[in-house]
Amino acid sequence: MRWFAAHALLPGGPARDVTFEVDAERFVAVTPDSEPAGADLLPGVVLPGLANAHSHAFHRALRGRTHDGGGDFWTWRERMYAVAGRLDPDSYLALARATYAEMALAGVTTVGEFHYLHHGPGGVPYDDPNAMAESLRQAASDAGIRLTLLDTCYLAGGLGPNGHLPLDEVQQRFSDHDVTRWATRVGALTESDGMRVGVAAHSVRAVPREGLPTIAHAGAGRPLHAHLSEQPAENVATLQFYGSTPTEVLAQAGVLGPRTTVVHATHLTGSDIEALGGSRTTVCFCPTTERDLADGIGPASRLIEAGAPLSLGSDQHAVIDLIEEGRALEMHERLESLQRGHFSASQMLTIMTAHDSLGWPDAGRLEAGGRADLVAVRLDSVRTAGADPAQVLLAATAADVDTVVVDGRTVVSGGRHLLGDVGALLGRSISPLWQQP
Repeated sequence: MRWFAAHALLPGGPARDVTFEVDAERFVAVTPDSEPAGADLLPGVVLPGLANAHSHAFHRALRGRTHDGGGDFWTWRERMYAVAGRLDPDSYLALARATYAEMALAGVTTVGEFHYLHHGPGGVPYDDPNAMAESLRQAASDAGIRLTLLDTCYLAGGLGPNGHLPLDEVQQRFSDHDVTRWATRVGALTESDGMRVGVAAHSVRAVPREGLPTIAHAGAGRPLHAHLSEQPAENVATLQFYGSTPTEVLAQAGVLGPRTTVVHATHLTGSDIEALGGSRTTVCFCPTTERDLADGIGPASRLIEAGAPLSLGSDQHAVIDLIEEGRALEMHERLESLQRGHFSASQMLTIMTAHDSLGWPDAGRLEAGGRADLVAVRLDSVRTAGADPAQVLLAATAADVDTVVVDGRTVVSGGRHLLGDVGALLGRSISPLWQQP
């Protein structure tokens, strides 16, 4: 298969007249300054496939449903738990399939699913203890994108000055109640061509410190993710109980390192930043979620300077648009510093394509030998008309994505997903979750 684009953002920078040759799901040649010579033509500028490093698929049902009463993260969480309580493997498959299809429309080719909705009501396991994970596997396959299932350990209902709190009714669905039982269930998951298995500690609020080494051991050689310091209340409780910040608790347990990604990292001390940078721990920012939930603005530039790689996620899916996530990373820095230009376009693209943090190190670059992912972004829309192709990430949105190819397979063409009307799929999967019983 051969594609041709007038513009592309290659590892060496912007290029003109680029031919992409694909065989067996890999690029065999990426040639700039070439002729179309019968290749399929791609509009606009071609980017590598984007990596959504932090997703909770079922949160997509909350979009446009949590804005009528103000509040904060904790009041939002009450409605999130209500949705979690209504899902089963079939309804989860329908919702996740539509959500992942929306991601594909936005140019996402790999998603990291931070998965903790494991069991049935009351925490009773399904006949297949991994039935909900299998729904996610099928959903990603149907939507045509790769999945890294970050199976999440969730043992406590929170953390207070005197220790960890019991699980509430909905949280029972999230928990295996013992870190060893969690590890046994995770051990039964198998990888496939389109899915990698990683692990996660939900947070230091939900996993006592003594359980963290077991999670790290279960995740040896795999991606390991954890929520970190999203809210000041988490920091206060952790300091009161452990006498350490959440970052220090993870460091003490041997969790930090190049295979680890911490999510949000909004409220950090200077020593926290040094620990994350020094250990080469990736930090995943979710700017559209962090602003929707009034979490705050994290220290992105300081983390980069300290040596921590960055990635991006759409998290609770108030917006599914990795281009907007990348732009928001830069714009939030501008608001904090009153200066422009903290992340170059090439840096933004690197952060938006951090597939290696999800266990796919051969994706995210338009080069021979890599996975054949590409995203064509139009340059003739009302948003992008007149833009320099090299600066398209500062102008475009997900609505400008025309074509998406994943492992050599066209998943989106002409702005339309292979599953058809994704809006209708979303509506049919979400509406029943809000109907009164």
